[in-house]
Amino acid sequence: MAELPSVTGTSTKPINILLINPNGTSSMTEACLRSLEYTLPPHCTVTGFTSPHPAPSAIEGHLDGVLSAAAAIRAVVPIASKYDAFLVACFSAHPLINALREELSGPVIGIMEASLYAARMLGGRLGIVATAYRSKIMHEDAIRYYGLEGFSVGAETTNLGVLELERLPRDKVLGLVGEAARRLVQEKGADCIALGCAGMTEMKLKCEEVVGTKDATAQVIDGVAVGVQFLIGLVRESHVTAKGGVFRSSAEGRKARGQDWL
Repeated sequence: MAELPSVTGTSTKPINILLINPNGTSSMTEACLRSLEYTLPPHCTVTGFTSPHPAPSAIEGHLDGVLSAAAAIRAVVPIASKYDAFLVACFSAHPLINALREELSGPVIGIMEASLYAARMLGGRLGIVATAYRSKIMHEDAIRYYGLEGFSVGAETTNLGVLELERLPRDKVLGLVGEAARRLVQEKGADCIALGCAGMTEMKLKCEEVVGTKDATAQVIDGVAVGVQFLIGLVRESHVTAKGGVFRSSAEGRKARGQDWL
């Protein structure tokens, strides 16, 4: 067989990504950054941002989402020119995602949509490990919003609050997260599992152990990791957010109303 043609990349273009944790818990931001250490390519830097006061310390409902988006966007827009792309590290259809797409030109991805799109490419049926019961409902609603309901087996809960992922004994948390993943695979037929909270980003190995990734039975997807990789690809291909439609900035409209503040 003739040798197949190939190409080896030479790009050394620096890429700077802002990882935005919309809640006010900096330890969660730091955990997200740690999870990227061994997969981040050279010439790419990810900077962590934690929303300032009065952002809620956890995002566990619709109002938390709105309050955290308001706190984050006012702080992000003034520094946005330093970055090529933006990752919203909250596992939800967070209002900050589309708000940033309106105000900024660099690509913006949320970790939930990154997880769902990756799962759709890697398997036939996806499932989400959720925190509390309300998160399960909101995640399943968001799956419909992203148009992937036909490929979903839904979510299974750990019955934990977001902050309990850090505060409770590690063995207990890993056990509950792993058991939710097991139910999704063995009882519901999922072959791709999304970790349904940025606070779960360091729990991927436990879920992989439970659901059998060594024999490729199922894949466990961390939206922080795949979200960063998606953004790198978009930036390397010189893609920006399209401004001719729904993501056209509303800044001019605010200015015309005499409201030239965010």
